[in-house]
Amino acid sequence: MMKHTFRGTETYVASQELQEAVNIALALGKPLLIKGEPGTGKTVLAQAIAESMGRPLITWSVKSTTKAQDGLYVYDVVQRLYDSQFGEAVDDIAKYIKLGKLGEAFQSEEQTVLLIDEVDKADLEFPNDLLWELDRMEFYVPETKETVKAKQRPVVIITSNAEKELPDAFLRRCIFHYIQFPDAQQMEEIIRVHLGEVDQILLSQVIEAFYWLRSLRGLEKRPSTSELIDWVRALILGGIAPECITSELPFLGVVLKKEKDVRLVREKLR
Repeated sequence: MMKHTFRGTETYVASQELQEAVNIALALGKPLLIKGEPGTGKTVLAQAIAESMGRPLITWSVKSTTKAQDGLYVYDVVQRLYDSQFGEAVDDIAKYIKLGKLGEAFQSEEQTVLLIDEVDKADLEFPNDLLWELDRMEFYVPETKETVKAKQRPVVIITSNAEKELPDAFLRRCIFHYIQFPDAQQMEEIIRVHLGEVDQILLSQVIEAFYWLRSLRGLEKRPSTSELIDWVRALILGGIAPECITSELPFLGVVLKKEKDVRLVREKLR
């Protein structure tokens, strides 16, 4: 069983539930889907799993335009055309084929940990297309008429910010683990990891204000860990007296990012 303290966005000690989820995913050869709000340490957790296993980590950061094909390979037809215009030999198509992150994991001589980060950013077709490729553990490259087969099945960790629902077929084929948002005590530890020693009175006041903000009904975007860290930095740099924090909420625009949310909080403070 693993037991790690993950340092980064969050300081996190692996729970028994998490350890079991990782072990089951490994035993069944299924992807581990980790869900949680931004700032709960999902990416750092994947890094720690790779470190605990002694395996290299390959990170595929998903964007809104990402397709499953992007993870397999890219054929750089533009570079080939460019080379042909300058008289270079372009018959060897293979040199214009660049493996994507999934292709790299398949071709690695040793087993890798493949982190597919923020899968919910892509369109709804992406998760199912992705699992199709992971189930087959191979893909065909028509440009070179070659089939790339996985030399080792990668350990696949998929993260989601829970910003939109994922397809049921995708969820059924993953082992699931949800990371709870840190409580106040854990949050103090996180801030100290990032900022070192912070005045305890200021820290207590800002954490009280932060969790009050998160508890408000009607917020479009609840503040996350990264915004809290920025807020603490701003309060320190601004020389704000700790006793003013909960009553005045200075530099509110650092921790809230929606105009509607700022108006809502200002109304609550009146």
